Amino acid sequence: MSIELKMPALSPTMEEGTLAKWLVKEGDTVASGDILAEIETDKATMEFEAVDEGTVLKILVPEGSDGVKVGTPIAMIGEEGESVEAPSAKPAPKAEAPRKEEAKPEPAPPAKGGGETPPVAAAQAASAPKADTGDRIKASPLARRLAEAQGIDLSTLKGSGPGGRIVRADLGEKAGGAKAATAAPAPAGLQPVEAELAFTDGVPHEAAKLSNMRKTIARRLTESKQQIPHIYLTLDIRLDALLKLRGELNAGLEKRGVKLSVNDMLIKALALALVEVPECNVSFAGDSLIKYSRADISVAVSIPNGLITPIVVDAGSKAISAISKEMADLAGRAKEGKLQPNEYQGGTASLSNMGMFGIKHFEAVINPPQGMIMAIGAGEKRPYVIDDSLQIATIMSATGSFDHRAIDGADGARLMKAFKELCESPLGLVA
Repeated sequence: MSIELKMPALSPTMEEGTLAKWLVKEGDTVASGDILAEIETDKATMEFEAVDEGTVLKILVPEGSDGVKVGTPIAMIGEEGESVEAPSAKPAPKAEAPRKEEAKPEPAPPAKGGGETPPVAAAQAASAPKADTGDRIKASPLARRLAEAQGIDLSTLKGSGPGGRIVRADLGEKAGGAKAATAAPAPAGLQPVEAELAFTDGVPHEAAKLSNMRKTIARRLTESKQQIPHIYLTLDIRLDALLKLRGELNAGLEKRGVKLSVNDMLIKALALALVEVPECNVSFAGDSLIKYSRADISVAVSIPNGLITPIVVDAGSKAISAISKEMADLAGRAKEGKLQPNEYQGGTASLSNMGMFGIKHFEAVINPPQGMIMAIGAGEKRPYVIDDSLQIATIMSATGSFDHRAIDGADGARLMKAFKELCESPLGLVA
């Protein structure tokens, strides 16, 4: 009997993924443990292994398909020569149910409602998009409004948005650039996501499809800024002693093939500061506060498709040389998309360093459900008062972003003070 292979949940939060590449074809024989496909999640590309043995009877989802929901049948395996029917008949009843439910309100408003009051008329107009959704036409609210204004049949268009969704750009040729641009400002109360679509048609451009990672970054950061009350605390840190210690340590570690970076030392400093001020090593969880007993530091790493935060687990108990080796491995595999979910999901606090780009100061967005993130600026020569005299020192600005629901300003200030002291008296990092 044939067996359905379904889109797996490769991480606890995965809801959909992109079937990046099939490594088998119809007619191939597979055994348990064989790699069948590469699947792109919101953070990495992972391999999908076969659990059962048999022959690949039919591939249901072609490679390159994105927005494939977890649990969707993607292939069928069974005995060679066995006939198989695509399982599309199974989900069909489920898909029809919402169509019937959504179609019910459409005939409800009176067809001859010329004398209706404006609220009723608005309700009639609002029912039109629901009918489209019921017919499985995916379109943004702005695209629906423009299509209605221009008399365009959405069923004749092919969407270029996520999952084949019809967006404003898809109406250009049908509606005419000038008309679409005129109609765009007309609707009131547009959602922020729709405002992004109101670009200028007359400027040469191309529409780049968002990757799963970029969609996730957009969603999570929007939620963070909308739902988390951020409080920002900034101070200046003198780095001369830390840079001197780094040079001495690297001289001794050179034979072992280890080269410490300033960032490695800052990861250690943040972890020790969180241990010293546990009130900041927390997560807000509605009616409870999660207090962590160790500091797992998520470190922001820029990769071609966006940003990922591999985690240095229990960084406070590790030697700086161990942190350096671990970060080199994590960052390398992050750029190749080879991290496992447990290597980038979790963490109790984050560190983001933009000093290598010459950025002096910035305020980072908290990575929920964490309670804080440390933003590191560039170390640079500045005039600085030392022992009541003005001198030149290497100064770095650091800004902590704190979830004010979980962390009081005074506790955040204590963490910043502890972080500063560890950086300015760095022997504490190697004790």
